[in-house]
Amino acid sequence: MRSTFQVGGARGAFRSILGRWAPWVAGQNRSAGAARLFLLTLVLTLGVPLCAGAQDAIPLPSLDIGVRQAQSPRDVAVTLQILFLMTILSLAPAILILTTSFTRIIIVLSFLRRALGTQETPSNQILIGLALFMTFFIMTPTWQRIHQEAIQPYMNDEIKAESRTRKVADREVEQEVQPFQIALERALAPMRDFMWQQLQLGDGAKDVALFMDMGGYDRPATRDDVPTTALIPAFVISELKKAFILGFVIFLPFLVIDIVTASVLMSMGMMMLPPILISLPFKVLLFVLVDGWHLLALNLGRSFISGG
Repeated sequence: MRSTFQVGGARGAFRSILGRWAPWVAGQNRSAGAARLFLLTLVLTLGVPLCAGAQDAIPLPSLDIGVRQAQSPRDVAVTLQILFLMTILSLAPAILILTTSFTRIIIVLSFLRRALGTQETPSNQILIGLALFMTFFIMTPTWQRIHQEAIQPYMNDEIKAESRTRKVADREVEQEVQPFQIALERALAPMRDFMWQQLQLGDGAKDVALFMDMGGYDRPATRDDVPTTALIPAFVISELKKAFILGFVIFLPFLVIDIVTASVLMSMGMMMLPPILISLPFKVLLFVLVDGWHLLALNLGRSFISGG
């Protein structure tokens, strides 16, 4: 009954408006009348939905963000934790790229595409997607340790605050460490173990010593004495070094095919024919015959699982 009454009232109001404005719409000539009719239709089109919206308002969610005075030190700690988490989320892409196996994998895949000479095939989206999922596969044991040793105990309130003695200005100061900081330290430990595992092969120790000397740090007695700010750049340049070595090994067979093709074309006098046009099918055929994607994924995975 209410909806019928509302529809009837709307129709009556619409008819009264038309009756009131009909002489004005008629006007003096046909063109002016058409313009006035268009103007009246526009006003009614914009006005009727606004009136209907005023009667039947749609509830919308509201978001309240404000700055309030902290009632206790715990409120300040929670606010700082939220800001820290937001900062971590903004830096998540850089952390994912520089502290995992992603760097080595994506560079090797880029070298492979350049060696094949297939221009944009596979595309950047495919290479980055493959590198991401291989990174997830390789880093799963490390991330499981982080979840079991840091995230899950922190969410279950199993981590309690503790007091630690810290040496400041030649005197010992007792400091209370919050559970969030303890959970962060536990989460960082598996990532450090992974980076140290990859630094064991090659010149990893030399890279760590480089950044320790540049930072003016004392000679570390154990791995725990190496700060994370020096460990991460050492790990990155070590990964870049290994990726370029793998890229060079991948380039060699395809380079031989390019040299042979160019020599044959030169001996036949076909100087105007680009060698890449002839060598490309042979390089793709060689890569397919040796099951190149399988071998590449196998050796990349073994290079991380076996420690470098």
